[in-house]
Amino acid sequence: MRMIDFACRVPGVVVDELGPSGPSMSKRLPVPHDYGPANYKHIFPRGSVPGRRPPDSHGQSTMPTGDFVAMLRRLGVEKGVVRAATNEATAALVREFPNQFIGIAEVSPYDGMRGVRELERLVREQGLSILSVDGLSDIIPANDRRYYPLYTKAAELDIPVRVYCGMNYANDRPYDIGHPRHLDQVAIDFPELRISAALCGWPWINEMVGLLRRHPNLYCDTAAHRPRHFATPGSGWEMFMQFGNTLLQDKVMVGLSWTMFGESYETLLNEYLDLPLKDSVKDKWLFGNAARFVGLA
Repeated sequence: MRMIDFACRVPGVVVDELGPSGPSMSKRLPVPHDYGPANYKHIFPRGSVPGRRPPDSHGQSTMPTGDFVAMLRRLGVEKGVVRAATNEATAALVREFPNQFIGIAEVSPYDGMRGVRELERLVREQGLSILSVDGLSDIIPANDRRYYPLYTKAAELDIPVRVYCGMNYANDRPYDIGHPRHLDQVAIDFPELRISAALCGWPWINEMVGLLRRHPNLYCDTAAHRPRHFATPGSGWEMFMQFGNTLLQDKVMVGLSWTMFGESYETLLNEYLDLPLKDSVKDKWLFGNAARFVGLA
C-alpha cells in the first residue's frame, strides 16, 4: 500500500487553525464566552475543537517527530501534507524531513501585493509548495477578489491551492462561507489551477459532486471526517461514495486528520481500507490522485 496523507498532523506541532486575520480583527472587543470558534466544543464534545488536540489513549500525539515519521513509513505513507502554527515552523519540518513532508503556505488575502511577494518567497526560498485559502479564518469566501492575486501567483508558480470547503460551526460568521459554490468562479477564472476542496464540502455533497465533474482541475480531500462514516447509511455521503467509486475516482484524496478523533493513525487508515470501494479506487484515493495533484506523478 502507498499513501499520501493530505492532512498529516505532526505530534507536538501546534496548529493555530482559527487565528484572526485582517487589519481590523485585533481591534475587536473580546467575544462573548463560548462564542465564535469556541462553539466547536459544544458541537464536538469529545474535544476535537480546531487547534486543540483531544486526549489520545494511544499516546501517539506526544511521540517525537522522528518516531512519527518512522511510523508513517512503516504504514506506507510516502508523503504527508503538513502545516504548523507559522510558515517558518512548517518550513522547518519540511527541511528536516524533505522526503516525508509537503508544506502548506498560509498567506493573508488582506496583505495584497505584500502577501503575493511573501507567497513567492515561501515557495522559492522556504520550500513550501501548496497555498492554503481558509475562508473560515479570513471570513471571506474563496471567490472574494482579495484572494485573486494569490491565485494568480499560485498559477504562475505552478503550485496547487487547498481551499476550506464545508459548513462551519463558528457562530460569529456565515455558516456557508465554505460552500462549494464559491469554488465555481475560481475554477472558471483559473482553469489551469489545481484546487482541492478541503473537507469535501459537507453537507453540500450533491453540489460538491457536480462541481468535481464540472471542473477538470478541481479535486477534494477528506480532512476532518471520520472515514467509517462515509459508508454509514443516512450520513449524507451516499452520492460522494457512489461517484467517488466510479466517475470521480480520480478526484478524491485522503486526509486522516488523525489527532482529531482520539484513535490511532493505523485505526483510521484501516477504516479507509475497509470502505466499500474497488481496490483500484482505494489506491487512487490513498495515493495516486494526491501524487498527481502535488506534481509527483
